[in-house]
Amino acid sequence: MSQLADTFIELHKYPFDVLGSLDRPGESHVGALARESLTDFARSEMRTIGPFSSVEEYHRSSLQLVFDLILRGEMYSNLAVDAYLIHRFLIDLIPSVLPGPEPDNQKFFYLKHADDKGDHILVDDDFNITGIIDWEWAHTAPPVVAFNSPIGFLPVADFYNGSNDLGDDEVTFARLLEEKGRRDLGWFVRRGRLQHRFAFCCGYDLAADWSGFQGLFRGLRDAAKVDEGLGWEDWKAVAMRRYEEEAGLQQLLSMQRKAFCSQS
Repeated sequence: MSQLADTFIELHKYPFDVLGSLDRPGESHVGALARESLTDFARSEMRTIGPFSSVEEYHRSSLQLVFDLILRGEMYSNLAVDAYLIHRFLIDLIPSVLPGPEPDNQKFFYLKHADDKGDHILVDDDFNITGIIDWEWAHTAPPVVAFNSPIGFLPVADFYNGSNDLGDDEVTFARLLEEKGRRDLGWFVRRGRLQHRFAFCCGYDLAADWSGFQGLFRGLRDAAKVDEGLGWEDWKAVAMRRYEEEAGLQQLLSMQRKAFCSQS
């Protein structure tokens, strides 16, 4: 874990000006995000998003893509209304996950591994890190994301049950960064739970893991201190009233009614 902390410290030495994916072998040029979930296909054309100069721009663009796919029936077709309400709520939460006022040297983006569950790290017989693999989906990210604790350090059961307490591995990782003189990076780990939850909830596979999502979503609302303590049905009733006048929701409800009538 100490060696991984050294890796984080090393990555912090190489800032980028925009958020996106490295797209030219051998160069540090950042282009559109290379991620299937952030790619649209319309009229036989592949449309990517990015690069972005701000985190807010990235969140709004990626969530708008989800909305477009929901309304076209290409995503969450069996849970369209629920998915709309969830992602509409995520848009409202964007200000909560944006970096606060930062010193100039933090207004950059840093390389972030896209699948840091732990199996991307190679070690020798003495558990020394010999390599980090699977960088093909890596992207640049704001420091609050790039230097948050790796997914592999999350206390999985507690995390999915809605707890926002850091796990033992996360606390140890933050302490190691601080002991190495990087209290700033340790702060990102200690304050990173909201970032984890927001990222998990965006585009989550609701059909495959609805029960797991409810714990994640409850934890997100608790971490953001918005609509805290509500179960799913109670929250949905609140959200339906909150967004009832929006054209997108009305469109989905109309489609839902027509589908019900055609089956009866």
